[in-house]
Order: sequence, then C-alpha cells, then structure tokens
Amino acid sequence: MIGGIIGYFVILIQPFVLNEKEEETEQEPQTEDKVEITFWRNYGNEAENQAYNQIISDFHQIHPNITVNMQNVEYNNYEVKLRTEIVTEKGPDVMAIDSPYLALYAESGVLTPLDHYLSSSDDVQDDFSEQVMEGLIYNDQQYLMPLIESSIALYYNIPLLEDAGISLPSKDPSQPLTWEETIEMVKTAQSPKDGVYGIDPAQGFGNGEAPAYFKLPFLWQFGAEVLNPEGTTASGYLDSPEAISALQFYQDLYHEDKVAEREIPAEAFQKNQLVMTVLGSWAITEFENNGFVLGEDFGIAPLPKAEYQVTPNGSWALGMSSNTEYPEEAWEFIRYVTSYEATKKYVTITGDIPARYSVAESLPVYNKYPYNIFAEQAYLHSKNRPVTPAYPVISRAIKELFENIGLANQDVETSVAEAVETINQRLAEIEP
Repeated sequence: MIGGIIGYFVILIQPFVLNEKEEETEQEPQTEDKVEITFWRNYGNEAENQAYNQIISDFHQIHPNITVNMQNVEYNNYEVKLRTEIVTEKGPDVMAIDSPYLALYAESGVLTPLDHYLSSSDDVQDDFSEQVMEGLIYNDQQYLMPLIESSIALYYNIPLLEDAGISLPSKDPSQPLTWEETIEMVKTAQSPKDGVYGIDPAQGFGNGEAPAYFKLPFLWQFGAEVLNPEGTTASGYLDSPEAISALQFYQDLYHEDKVAEREIPAEAFQKNQLVMTVLGSWAITEFENNGFVLGEDFGIAPLPKAEYQVTPNGSWALGMSSNTEYPEEAWEFIRYVTSYEATKKYVTITGDIPARYSVAESLPVYNKYPYNIFAEQAYLHSKNRPVTPAYPVISRAIKELFENIGLANQDVETSVAEAVETINQRLAEIEP
C-alpha cells in the first residue's frame, strides 16, 4: 500500500513591535479577523461524536481565528434538513455528504469543486485508493474529501457453529467463503423450531440508505450493474441475466433454501439465536462494549462471494458549500479533518476504516485480524454505488425491489421490470 503523511499549514503570527514614532501615535497591534463557519454532520454513535469533538478542539488550538460551529442532525432527518436549508441558502459552510448522494448536490450547484484547493495544497492524493476516489468525483471534478471508508463482512456465532461441529471460516481476507458454502454451513447449524435462525444476509429490510448499501453487492458479485457506463439507462443492466440470477439467489435464501427469515428477534445474533449476519467494522466495538467477545462469542470472515469478490464502499465525506462566505477557512477545516493526523485520531477512537493508506499502515490494528479484513476489502475489492443525480431514486428502487422479492416473494422478473422503469423515468428527467 502507498504511504504518505500529510503536513499541516501553521500560521505564525509575528509580534507587532512598536518603534518610537508608532508609540507616539498609539497604534494598536494588528490581529487576524475572527471567522465562524458552520459544519453539519449526521449525529453518529458515541465514539464518532467523541472523535469529532476532539478533532474540532484540536483544530481550534491550531487556528484560534476560526471557530467551527458543529451541528449534529439525526440521521433520519439529515438529508431533508440539508436539502431544505441549502435551497434557502441558509445551509452550512461545510457539510458531511453520504458519498453516493454526491452527484445530486454537485449537479444542483450547491457544492464547490475542490480541485483548485487540492492542486495548491500539500495533500497526497495517491494516499487514497482508486475505488475511494471514484466515489468523490462527478463530471471529472472532485467535490468531497474522505475521512473514512466502509466495508462489510460475515459475522458468525462461534458457539452455534461449534455445537454443530462446523469448522470456523477462514480469517484470510483473500479467502472468502462462497455463498453456496455459507448456505450449507447455515443449514447445518440453524434450528428454527428451537429459535435458532440461519443468516441475516443483508441487514433485513430497513429504511434509509442501508438497504441499497448492503444489498447491491449481491448484484455486483454476480457480474451485474444497475446502470450502463454512461449512467443513462438501467435497461439491459439491472434486468440482465446476471442480475436476474443474483436476485433469484437472494429470493431463494428466504423462500427456497429457507436459511433467512423475514423477521428475526432483536439482538438475535448476540443472544445465540442467529448463526450468521453481515455487518460493518463499527459493530465490533459495540458488541464488545456489551460483553459479546470477539474470538469467544463471535468471529469475522470476509463477505461471502459469488462469481466475484465484491464489497460496497462509500461513506460520509466532507464538502464545501458554494454559498460559503469563507471558502479559505472552510477548506482549511476540511483539509485538517481529513489529514493524516486527524484521520488517525478519528479511527483510533471509532474503529472505522481510514480512507488513507498511510493511516492504515501506521496502525498495527489494520494489519491484523479482524480489521485487516475490512481494510483489504475496502482497498482492493470494493465498488461504489452509481454516481448520478438520480441516485436517491435508484436507492429507493433497489430497496423496494429487494423487499418485493424477499419479503413479498413476488416474481423476480416482474419486480425488476418495475425497478428498471422507475429508474429510467428519473434518468430521462435529468438528461441534458
């Protein structure tokens, strides 16, 4: 992996020394103007909030002339509040954007391209993987700077597998189970009549962006795409033979193989009621803080694969409002938060995957089990969700498609045809 440590600009303020004539005129010392910028982010978990509070405190120490007013907005209300306030030009100077929504904001002109700032800064662009950077660029311009990346993996309940006499999966990031192997293990270990369920393959049927994030890998692993490379149609892609195979496989988990349940009890995995589940690295700390111990109660393996080994990526990254009155100060804040030192502090607190190679290399935890699984998947085997202004409609259509075939057991081809029509209608509306 490519290393690189970003340096910092340090503003040195030379003392203003009065000579005799200046003393006679009683001139005042020159000071920098105080600037306040607003920063909006979605309200995270306890560790994420702690990390941001510390980083902003550090930033204030280095830049006493810049005050950052951070506002935390609940996740479920964040997108609505952000879009509403931006329209009225009352939005923040700096905002956290969930990267798949980048094109929506960039196309509407509410984000400032960062290329000018990047070209004149000492940031190290080759400290980020190609997969990470692709999700931050729209129309050949970079609009966001990344702090962390994301990945998901297979979590397995050790006592349930051992009780069934099943060998534990490999911990090697390059040796994932196939989905067929996973299904056979689950069939052996589950016992629904005794309240022991098989697998939650993609975080159930929730709301928000999670359904698309967790479920799109099924399509990618079978060689399918949602859109054509130009991003102008879903026809021939979301309804391709590869996509139909992927969707049929997903449906069979619930209705043919019967290893997945449409409803499972709360905290079933931690209560030894669920053999396997799929989660991100963020769950490790949460589990262990609640007494569910890695290596004793649960283990982690790479995300199972189909034809290809693919995981989702993309996370919250920082962008600058085109309406800010303080672009230099806003950029300095973005630059600092996503710097080597700040990223290192953030992931040390949260356990998230750093977007920078150099941070992962500098912290031993990312070079050994289990975090090496998430890091290697993110850097080597990950894929971005489609970068298009139509993405909100795509996300919702994917959510509904998987609900139709999983929850309702509707015909796969009929369901996918509905999704394609919905997506194509939105794409047609935004074509120039």
